[in-house]
Amino acid sequence: MKLAGSCRASMDNSEESAIELHGDEEIIEVIDLNDTEPGPDDLADDLEDVDFDDAGNAGDDNDGWETEDEMEAEAEQDDSDLTFSKHTGSVFCVSLDPATNNLAVSGGEDDKAYVWRVSDGEVLLECAGHKDSVTCAMFSHDSSLVASGDMSGLIKVWKVETKEEIWSFEVGDLEWLEWHPCAPVLLAGTNDGSVWMWKIPAGDCKTFQSPACQATSGKILPDGKRAVVGYEDGTVRVWDLKQGNAIHVIKGQDGHQGALTCLACNKDGSLMLTGSVDGCAKLINITAGKVVGTFSVEGGKGKDSKDEEESNSVESVGFCNILPLIAVAYLDGTLAIYDLSTQALRHRCRHEAGIVHLQWEESSSVVSTCSLDGALRLWDARSGNMVAEYKGHTAEILDFTMNREATLAVTASGDNQVKVFCLQRPDR
Repeated sequence: MKLAGSCRASMDNSEESAIELHGDEEIIEVIDLNDTEPGPDDLADDLEDVDFDDAGNAGDDNDGWETEDEMEAEAEQDDSDLTFSKHTGSVFCVSLDPATNNLAVSGGEDDKAYVWRVSDGEVLLECAGHKDSVTCAMFSHDSSLVASGDMSGLIKVWKVETKEEIWSFEVGDLEWLEWHPCAPVLLAGTNDGSVWMWKIPAGDCKTFQSPACQATSGKILPDGKRAVVGYEDGTVRVWDLKQGNAIHVIKGQDGHQGALTCLACNKDGSLMLTGSVDGCAKLINITAGKVVGTFSVEGGKGKDSKDEEESNSVESVGFCNILPLIAVAYLDGTLAIYDLSTQALRHRCRHEAGIVHLQWEESSSVVSTCSLDGALRLWDARSGNMVAEYKGHTAEILDFTMNREATLAVTASGDNQVKVFCLQRPDR
């Protein structure tokens, strides 16, 4: 290097000069008074000859490592088009209004729900007065009403147009809320096993009593005359909403061996999918009240498991509208695509973290998932390949929904934010 060479030359010249001056005297130390510490410019000149490319390629020791800039860029990646930041705690639920898909309602840990415009995030209605985290919030079938329910069991219904609270009721610890598909009727399930039904805003009430066992999930069928309710003991009941009696009770060896976590029905309401902490999904013929299929993957304990902690819980299920396919999402991060006619596993789509929720597009074979790693992913069920991935949240996604055209997704997260993503795909 130039720097070392110049130092040696300077020392040699100094020693020769000293010998000439002092003759045979012993030299104790030679100090060159003309030398100064090299400055930045000197060092820059000296380093010009160093070939950093050759040094970096030797052994490729940096392979697989991210630079600080790359890590910051990854952490700051935000594919969303709008962020709704009014909540001051985790956001547990989000829904779009079914009439126009232009409004969203979100509920969170801050004991509030907000109705806001998806295009610009403007708040149209603040649903205040709750006593606990709002875990249920959704629009009625015609989008004229919005219901919000908190964990303590306080349920409120608001008229969107006038921004007024028009009805409220308090039940036991709330598990779920569900609007009727074609009438201003609200259904709710509670921790003590009760299922409540009200006409809104009149408040006419009917209850569906069952053994004291938590009503963990519920779904009104498309005909609006029946509802399927899943319970903590693994029982599934099909209720006649008019008569108030259970048409079918599915339990025992053919039923689930653990608490129900999710429900979904096909388009005509003839089949129901149920998911449970026992690691299984069950296909039920609703008319017959019979289990006609059981689905599980490796890692699940199967239908005989009674250990909820060890089983690979099913977190979400759904039917494809255009092909005979179903999707089952597991807590271990597996998205399983099954053929409905043969009940064979077609694809296993891996996630790095547990899946929270899945949703099929209405008129395609694409199924979307949100997971605990904070990402939204779109999968082609025909090939099993991921077709798109959207990031932006800094915590887990707890809920999401899509518009009818599947061009927009709204996600709710533990980072206190709701994000709107425009979904772009090459096939559109």
